[in-house]
Amino acid sequence: MKNKFSAVTLLCIGGIVALDQGIKWMVLRYLQPIGQTGSFLGLLRLHYVKNTGAAFSAFSGATNWLSLVTSLILLVCLILLLTKRIKPLFLHVCVAAVTAGGIGNLVDRLSRGFVVDYIEPTFLRFAVFNFADCFITVGAFAMIVYILLEAVREQRNGSQNRKKQKEARSDRA
Repeated sequence: MKNKFSAVTLLCIGGIVALDQGIKWMVLRYLQPIGQTGSFLGLLRLHYVKNTGAAFSAFSGATNWLSLVTSLILLVCLILLLTKRIKPLFLHVCVAAVTAGGIGNLVDRLSRGFVVDYIEPTFLRFAVFNFADCFITVGAFAMIVYILLEAVREQRNGSQNRKKQKEARSDRA
C-alpha cells in the first residue's frame, strides 16, 4: 500500500511536469513568434516572456544559482514525500504540487537557461507566469493556510486543556 502511494505521488508529479512541458513547447512553437495574443474576456492574455530569474523576475540572470537552490529544495521535498514523513494527506498533496511546479520550472532552467512564462492577467498589473507557477503558488498558499489553521486549533485545544486542568485542581481543593 505504501509503495502504491509513492507511485501515485510520482505519477501525479510526472503528469503535471509533462503537461507543463507540453504547454511550454506549444508556447515556444506558436506564441514565441507572435509575442502575445489579445485579451480573453478582459481577464488575461498569452504573452511570451523569457524569465531568467525566479518569481516576479527576482534574481534575474542568476539561473545557475537558482537551479542549484531549486534542486536542493526539490530533493528534500521528494525525500519527504517518498519516505512518508509528511503525515497529513492534505500537506502531502501541497508538497507534491509545489514539487511538480518546481520540477517543471527547473527543467526549463536546465534545458533552456530560462523559464518560459506566458500567462498575463490583464485586469490588474501583475507578473507574467506559467502553469508550473500555479502549482507552486497554490500548493504553498494551501500549505501556509493549513499550518496556520492547525496552529490556531492547537492553541485552542491547549487553552481548553489548561482550563480543564485548572478546574480539576480547584475541584480537588
